[in-house]
Amino acid sequence: MISVLVVDDQALIRQAVTDILDEEDDIEVVGEAVNGRAAVSATVRLRPDIVVMDIRMPELDGIGATAQICATPELSDTRVLVLTTFEEDEYLVAALRAGASGFIGKGAEPEEIVRAVRAVHAGDALLSPVATRALIDRFVTTPPADVRPLPELAQLTDREREVLLLVARGRSNQEIAEDLVISPHTAKTHVNRTMAKLYAHDRAQLVIIAYESGLLVPGT
Repeated sequence: MISVLVVDDQALIRQAVTDILDEEDDIEVVGEAVNGRAAVSATVRLRPDIVVMDIRMPELDGIGATAQICATPELSDTRVLVLTTFEEDEYLVAALRAGASGFIGKGAEPEEIVRAVRAVHAGDALLSPVATRALIDRFVTTPPADVRPLPELAQLTDREREVLLLVARGRSNQEIAEDLVISPHTAKTHVNRTMAKLYAHDRAQLVIIAYESGLLVPGT
């Protein structure tokens, strides 16, 4: 059973998400929170598998709450799924940097929300290739103001560095396998090892790391 905490300052949104998820046999909403501060407290108390987190909230916003949850060692098994309007939410990258494992739009169909919760819980496609490409188009079409070299990049093998660049270009595991003439399973293994070495929660953070470290320049 996947336990979920739903966080949003709008009662109607909380109720709608709760109703959608509670319809599923393998998902249980164990609590709700009305702001980021309450979300952190509830997460510590309830230890849910997934926190469905809004961004714009009073007292403590979703970015701050996500950062606190992801920085708490005893909550390492809890993953945050951001609930947002992707096309308009300029805070998305900040949420991903804070440790969010993915995002879903408030306008998503019920089945999409369910799939997103299951995907984040499974730890596989935490951010779909389509969403990764959208992230690239939206936020990294111009060079970052400050390139921040990352010492951990030196730990990567040549193949892992290749994989990182392909992920940053929005390639799926299947496409990476085809590009490098390896099996999809091997591609997935390389992606997972790269995330582990760079302390990245998901593919979206690999995209951010590749661009902000200067490893990949927008437009190349």
